[in-house]
Amino acid sequence: MLRFPKGCCGGRPGNELMMGETVMQVGNARYLKREDIPSTIPVFPLSGALLLPGGQLPLNIFEPRYLMMFDDALSTNRVIGMVQPAFGDKGLDGSVCEVGCAGRITAIAETGDGRYVVTLSGICRFRVTREVATEKPYRTFEITPFLSDLQTSTEEETIDRSALLNAFKAYLESNKLEADWESVERASNITLVTSLSMMSPFGPAEKQALLEAPDMKTRAETLVAITEIVLARGFGDSDTILQ
Repeated sequence: MLRFPKGCCGGRPGNELMMGETVMQVGNARYLKREDIPSTIPVFPLSGALLLPGGQLPLNIFEPRYLMMFDDALSTNRVIGMVQPAFGDKGLDGSVCEVGCAGRITAIAETGDGRYVVTLSGICRFRVTREVATEKPYRTFEITPFLSDLQTSTEEETIDRSALLNAFKAYLESNKLEADWESVERASNITLVTSLSMMSPFGPAEKQALLEAPDMKTRAETLVAITEIVLARGFGDSDTILQ
């Protein structure tokens, strides 16, 4: 059975995302304005990983440089940026995609064998401005946050829930999977789009397209379109839909 991550559907999302007039709360922190988002953050480049505002991304941290990154973040503002390496030849020099998502460490556990199991909860997207030279072994970037991600969402009714669920059901049927439909039915449209986008088995380019969608309606439509293309192709080329 395909289950949504705990807390991602139904009621308030597990990262304590609160959509009020001016309140975006993630964990114990509120992010209300530009000054609440660090202008420079450590960045974790990871291909195929998608973090969205309001979503929760589980991570298994084992490389020494990233263990240090999370230690440093825990001792300061707990904020880390997720970004994908640039695609194709552009990534050969270490370039990263221009848009990523900042997240707050909301859960961390030591495994006893030198690893961290972490939950990173999405705050807002950002545009990479420039890389900042430091003496740390991990990379740090100056960013420009998407402040619209901190504002009240008025997009719930713009999402075609039926189209979204139909595509999801078709995917499950084609892969002989089941889902926890009780959780799905409880989820708001926005939570559903966020969760399905992050859980989708698509390639890096498709994940980036979902991240960069200008609004929730477009993200939902993009998710449905990609799913329909993959279904039509029989799941043979899901990593190469977008060129």
